Amino acid sequence: MHALLRDCRTGIPPQLEPVARAEGMDPARLTEALLRGMVCLPANPRHPCKAVPIGEGCLVKVNVNIGTSAPRCDHEQEMEKARAAIVNGADTLMDLSTAGDIPVLRKKILSLGVPVGTVPLYEAVRKAGSAVDVDPDLLFRVIREHCRDGVDFMTLHCGVNREAFDALIADPRLMGVVSRGGAFHLARMDQTGEENPLFSEFAYLLEILDEYDVVISLGDGMRPGSIHDAGRLAKTTEYLTLGKLSHICQEKGIQRLIEGPGHIPLSQVGYNVRIIKELTDHAPLYLLGPVVTDIAPGYDHVVAAIGSTIACMHGADFLCMVSPSEHLALPQLEDIVEGTRITRIAAHIGDGARKGVSWQEEKELPLVLARKDLDWEGQFRQALFGEHARSIHERDGATDTCSMCGDLCALKLVKDIFKRKRDEPEKKQQ
Repeated sequence: MHALLRDCRTGIPPQLEPVARAEGMDPARLTEALLRGMVCLPANPRHPCKAVPIGEGCLVKVNVNIGTSAPRCDHEQEMEKARAAIVNGADTLMDLSTAGDIPVLRKKILSLGVPVGTVPLYEAVRKAGSAVDVDPDLLFRVIREHCRDGVDFMTLHCGVNREAFDALIADPRLMGVVSRGGAFHLARMDQTGEENPLFSEFAYLLEILDEYDVVISLGDGMRPGSIHDAGRLAKTTEYLTLGKLSHICQEKGIQRLIEGPGHIPLSQVGYNVRIIKELTDHAPLYLLGPVVTDIAPGYDHVVAAIGSTIACMHGADFLCMVSPSEHLALPQLEDIVEGTRITRIAAHIGDGARKGVSWQEEKELPLVLARKDLDWEGQFRQALFGEHARSIHERDGATDTCSMCGDLCALKLVKDIFKRKRDEPEKKQQ
């Protein structure tokens, strides 16, 4: 059992009290949610970082993926992206590097003070030379190395097993498999005839994660890669497997996240979220998107924000940033900034859906009052991204109103009307 959960069994751990206050939660409620597996707190003791609770009752959290690829392998560029992501609202980072000195970059990212996740399979494939050559010993050795380095949570595609493979064959999909980790496991199963070791040796995997207090993120390796594939069998087969594995984690006191559900039509977002939640005993749900249309490359960050906002209304807890370069290229710095901001906005709207209209009104009232008074400095202070707002407002020079309305500003016109009405009784008395 993870050490935090052992502490929760004897009362409210002192370290949870400030964490609960920051989330607007009662410490007792947060402790209970952790014990019930409805909240997780990625915090490897080897990696000092800020506390980021994820799950029911907590604020919606934002993760940003960074990392090298074979065509573009620049550590400093990835570190610049990582710092920009944090400045613009990322709560956690994931290092998805597949090229260069992966351990060195991972340790640099771990120095940034936020929880960090990885996908150990990527490094294992690079070490082996191909996905087919990744044997269980190598994969578990790499997982242990990531734990020792201080990684707080790991995406592990334990649900990509022989049963899911059979479902994919029985009910083929237009896009096949778009998860890189899922495809690696399928390739190895196809060539060797063996089961995915993360599934067949799941008990051993949990022993490693227990030893290092690392949260498992049960990856959605069979997620649909187009809305055309959303209703195919492989996705549902994986859901059922992840539900069973989630139960095992909960029984053994291993904190877990669940990932899903990929590309799905907007009308299916709600029930997919609810199904995953029901199957996994309401474990924290981590989403890339969902992507709700396939025809907007270059704007997939907006598409994903639409899907994730709806998902939050139905129980999603953790949003993975989608950048404008999704499906097109490795993100550049400006893609990371834009994608993170859009995802942060989606998370805030999702918080309003989860915590209620009064919560959102309270959070947004200071900006509304500043806008009513045409107090531009006040608006910039209260805005999520105030300097960006300032740069737009000042494009046409300093003005009392926005340059769209100018002297025809509705706010100013009505404000003048009410001012005259207040002044009229005073004039009559005189």
